[in-house]
Amino acid sequence: MVDFAREREALVRGLVRRGYVKSPAIEDAFRTVPRERFVTPDLHADAYDDTPLPIPLGQTISAPSMIAIMLEEADLRRGLKVLDVGTGSGYNAALLAAIIGAESVVSIERHAELLDFARGNLAAAGYAVRLVAGDGTLGYPPEAPYDRIVVTAGAPRIAKSWIAQTKIGGRIVAPIGRSTFSQTLVIATKTAEDQVVKREGTACAFVPLVGKEGW
Repeated sequence: MVDFAREREALVRGLVRRGYVKSPAIEDAFRTVPRERFVTPDLHADAYDDTPLPIPLGQTISAPSMIAIMLEEADLRRGLKVLDVGTGSGYNAALLAAIIGAESVVSIERHAELLDFARGNLAAAGYAVRLVAGDGTLGYPPEAPYDRIVVTAGAPRIAKSWIAQTKIGGRIVAPIGRSTFSQTLVIATKTAEDQVVKREGTACAFVPLVGKEGW
């Protein structure tokens, strides 16, 4: 029998020690959210390995260290409204909920089956975030504008829809690249209507973001 609490604590300590987790709120979120709830039963024993893991429909749950980098770059705090693009298993949405409050998170996923998977995972873990089905490359206009948009799949560019739906002063964090196999994490801060200032972060590799403004 796996001691998930012990495994989770070891993961968090490692993320802090290696400098991936810096802020207390993000540390608390990783310590609180049960990653084993967001993978299939056959992978429960691997839930706290710092590595991507497969989930249904050929998608993945990202390595905790990569998620930590993105959450730190998002500069999150209570009161901010966040659009999570690419719900996947729901793990990132749960971490966001733990950091800023479930009522401030909207998560969009184009695969209905995967959205059902995430819905069950989030319910089991106790996070009542708003889940919507749709093309995440177009954002989600009914809940716009957002303070942050966090994208957990690789896109060819920062989508115009994301820029339009982000508040001035807000931030978009997304893996961007010309290849579906490798990207660079881009942090785009909105400085005026239809204008962002971009900064490049770490190299990364995510599954491709499919949609009208994606692949």
